[in-house]
Amino acid sequence: MTDAQETAAEPDLRTTGGGPPDDGVTAEGAPIPLLEPREGVPPVVSTPDGLESVVAAFAAGSGPVAVDAERASGYRYGQRAYLVQLRRQGAGTALVDPVGCPDLSGLGKALAGSEWILHAATQDLPCLREIGMLPTRLFDTELAGRLAGFARVGLGAMVESVLGYALEKGHSAVDWSTRPLPEPWLRYAALDVELLVDLRDALEKELDRQGKLEWARQEFDAIASAPPAPPRKDPWRRTSGMHKVRRRRQMAVVRELWTVRDKVAQRRDVSPGKVLGDAAIIEAALALPLNVHALTALPGFGHRMGRRQLEQWQAAVDRALALPEGELPQPGQPVTGPPPPRSWADKDPAAAARLSAARAAVSVLAEQLNLPQENLITPDTVRRLCWEPPAEPGPEAVVSVLTALGARPWQVEQVTPLLTRALQATP
Repeated sequence: MTDAQETAAEPDLRTTGGGPPDDGVTAEGAPIPLLEPREGVPPVVSTPDGLESVVAAFAAGSGPVAVDAERASGYRYGQRAYLVQLRRQGAGTALVDPVGCPDLSGLGKALAGSEWILHAATQDLPCLREIGMLPTRLFDTELAGRLAGFARVGLGAMVESVLGYALEKGHSAVDWSTRPLPEPWLRYAALDVELLVDLRDALEKELDRQGKLEWARQEFDAIASAPPAPPRKDPWRRTSGMHKVRRRRQMAVVRELWTVRDKVAQRRDVSPGKVLGDAAIIEAALALPLNVHALTALPGFGHRMGRRQLEQWQAAVDRALALPEGELPQPGQPVTGPPPPRSWADKDPAAAARLSAARAAVSVLAEQLNLPQENLITPDTVRRLCWEPPAEPGPEAVVSVLTALGARPWQVEQVTPLLTRALQATP
């Protein structure tokens, strides 16, 4: 009996209906509210002894492991994990506190050979990596949903449409660094992994039925083997509203304010937005205030801000204003790939024709295969191929370029014929 079927057998955990269908089709009628984990809400593990017991239990369990992590985005600096949830056959559910147990490498090693089930794996893997947990095999239920053609791929929507259950999602954006964590939050966290194994099994059947299971496996392997993302170059350029900033001196103000804000946020362990909003940074950059009095008049630097803080921000502005011309930032980041497509028609009409043909062909094929275009082949890959096509743009050359750009074998097989034809397009 699956987890979902056992849960459905508990009458106090639902209000109507029966268990989810075995074939992964939405249950008839209203979804069944999933109100309580089957074994109740487990205690939070925050001690070495407690962690040792969890490691032993999950090492002795069987089958894949459902894994989730909760962060404090918008509240704390960075993207560290503040709660890790796991569930496995024979081990039940565990809630582990990475603040009390900052090194989970022992748990990661105990599960190293197992398949991990995550929803939107690329969101959780960076914070799991920080605490010593990294899978060698995984199944991403969100990505599986995309490949299978589901219109809504959030966890709640997937559980409802595939298994017929309604998850309570009211605590997804709370401050998970809060201690102690309230009981309703812990219940929500435990329920997030309650049915992941069932969801995985149903999606695997559906992908197999559609002939896409091997595609999904290649995608999952690519995620599991991907190296950590390199640090962003000039992250201050991603300040919201940056498109309003035109002059290099103004850009220097954004850079100085962003850098000071980041240091303060890191020292205080709070979200940078709680230190100083992006809108305030842009206002200061556009106004170029010459003193604290002028700065105070700008939105975001009002009466709530203390004199010391205002002087700190004005000092950053002053440093930017004093920079020599040669040290001012350049208007744009160094271009490492094709220019923006909107400029192709003027710069290279032939490339623009190739891109137009390629985009149209990819769109048609993605619709036929019932999956998003970006999952069929990334837009960046298409742009790079069309901007700098091989000298002899035959199928073998296209395969070579796509592979070098990171396309998976299934993607290469699907899009090579249509992209080869698109490269013959003329203005």
